[in-house]
Amino acid sequence: MSKSSNQYFYFLLILILGFACGKKDEKCEISSEILNQDVTLKVNRLEKDFFAAKSVSDFSYLLEENPEFAKEYLQMDLYPSLDSLAAELLAIHQDSSMRVLFDSVEVAFSDFSQVEKELETAFKAIKYYFPEFQVPKVYTFVSGFNSDLIVTDDLIVIGLDYFLPPAHTFQPELPRYMAERYDKPYIVPMIVMAISARFNQTNPSDNTLLAEMVYYGKTYHFTKAILPCTSDQYIIGYTPEAITESFENEELIWSHFVENELLYETNPFEIRKYIGEAPFTDAISTKAPGRLGRWLGWNIVDDYQFNQDVPLDLLMAEPDAEKIFRESGYRPRTGP
Repeated sequence: MSKSSNQYFYFLLILILGFACGKKDEKCEISSEILNQDVTLKVNRLEKDFFAAKSVSDFSYLLEENPEFAKEYLQMDLYPSLDSLAAELLAIHQDSSMRVLFDSVEVAFSDFSQVEKELETAFKAIKYYFPEFQVPKVYTFVSGFNSDLIVTDDLIVIGLDYFLPPAHTFQPELPRYMAERYDKPYIVPMIVMAISARFNQTNPSDNTLLAEMVYYGKTYHFTKAILPCTSDQYIIGYTPEAITESFENEELIWSHFVENELLYETNPFEIRKYIGEAPFTDAISTKAPGRLGRWLGWNIVDDYQFNQDVPLDLLMAEPDAEKIFRESGYRPRTGP
């Protein structure tokens, strides 16, 4: 994901883990004002209906009953007719390997109530901070590892096959360090991170590494504010050991950025070393986790919010990364 926000957020999402220690180990509290928001969520388990369908007419009926899903997810407009899409879906859902995949999803996600509850609470929190937020329709589906997550203003589709347990026989074709982050506890944080982009204002002319760092920092800060009871490891994506070591070496990490004058770097190849998806940040050390620029950005944004006492809506609306950095008073910690 980049600073720009598109209509869709197709996530082979590159989440990252957080810190189960240090300044982010805060008491979990959800206020009654949030919990009393008038939000009701019903997750539509479409994979059940689609695998129960037996004919072209059955699929045509499902497409007519779920027009947003058919248009945005299945891209019905690319087909010459509704029946042509229905015929293709019939063939896909009669495939034996897809049937086995569906059976695995049925076992792993037979009870989706906890995820649904967490997502409803998240929507209540977003509605509390951003009253204009409208709850989208939410569907689950078995995509055949074609799409993990789609989030638009009106629609969310969760490809449950991507979120089978990491040790499961069926796995998406992703590097292991990424695939490990596709698990049930990551579903709601991924969705909240995607939604955050619509509120995350940026300066389009600022192409510095600092701007990218602050963008991601705001993303993670937003997600933690909306999901205060979710462990940070499901928001930013390192192992607990990597989290601890990052805090222990924060001063060294920050020194690397300062001594190499990286904050105002605009070369995209250099920026990618610290922001892009990778198993480690090679420019610092093969033992340093990847995406350390994002991790530092979260620390900077947290300090800015704490020191300036900025409410979440105004924080997300602030496009000036330099201002956020300057007024954060950020200083590296010497340990957790």
